[in-house]
Amino acid sequence: MGRFVARRLLQMIPVFVGTVTLIFCMVHLLPGDPVAAMWGDKAPDPAQLAAFKHERGLDQPLVKQYLDYMGNLFTGDFGKAMDGRPVIDKISAAMPVTIRLALLAFAIELVVGVTIGLFAGLKRGKAFDKGSLVFTLLLISIPVPVLGFIVQNTFAIQLGWTTPTVQNSMNLGELVLPAVVLGSLSLAYVARLSRTSIVENIKADYMRTAVAKGLPKRRVIGVHLLRNSMIPVVTFLGTDLGALMGGAIVTEGIFNVKGVGNELYHAIGLKEGATVSGFVVVLVLVYLAASLIVDLLYAVLDPRIRYA
Repeated sequence: MGRFVARRLLQMIPVFVGTVTLIFCMVHLLPGDPVAAMWGDKAPDPAQLAAFKHERGLDQPLVKQYLDYMGNLFTGDFGKAMDGRPVIDKISAAMPVTIRLALLAFAIELVVGVTIGLFAGLKRGKAFDKGSLVFTLLLISIPVPVLGFIVQNTFAIQLGWTTPTVQNSMNLGELVLPAVVLGSLSLAYVARLSRTSIVENIKADYMRTAVAKGLPKRRVIGVHLLRNSMIPVVTFLGTDLGALMGGAIVTEGIFNVKGVGNELYHAIGLKEGATVSGFVVVLVLVYLAASLIVDLLYAVLDPRIRYA
């Protein structure tokens, strides 16, 4: 196991470097001058413009900027935003908010999605199964902005159960509605994956053996059936955690959540390359870590899987 983890960590290095390089090139090759945009409609003073670019190293060749950025990145320096604020400070302020939102959405989609999939698989062809398929199809079909507006208008404005927008990101109660909207699409996929896997595994030989042994039904379903059916679900959930954090732009905009998505939206609009690159680099690290955890969970869920 230790050698497998070490090998995977080494494999992550070229993936990380290649991804960061691609992001850097995409951000810095965008048309327009973000520095000149700081002056708005007014024409910037050429001397001030040149001095600002020289201070930030933006007048250097692109290769030199890339090498400097990579060197600083490995020392924990993500650069500075156009307003002079260190990017690491923006990340430190926004990341905890998005982590709470993503984990809450993750918990909702995991618990609700697996529960729906389990009962739908056990009651295949019955009313609950058909109703769950229709319900998940609706979740997949409704765009996130539309679902966000419906949820916000129904539960916050009409019923008054919570505030329409998040006033305090430390309050988990205010993050429930954004989390439901954020995790709704993934919840539908988790439910369908769970149902399909349950239907396939319930006919397996080991299930008939467990029943023939006279094991309690709760143990047969909870230990034998559910555990072996979770491998495709865990695969999806592992990549979905990073997607939840990076894909929260629309949801955070609807509910005014001051997280990563909100910061990325404004940074992209202002063409702040350092800010966009910094946040995306952190999201890449989240994806890589989630991928490693998923591989390790395979061995926990399926004893037949062993890593040398």
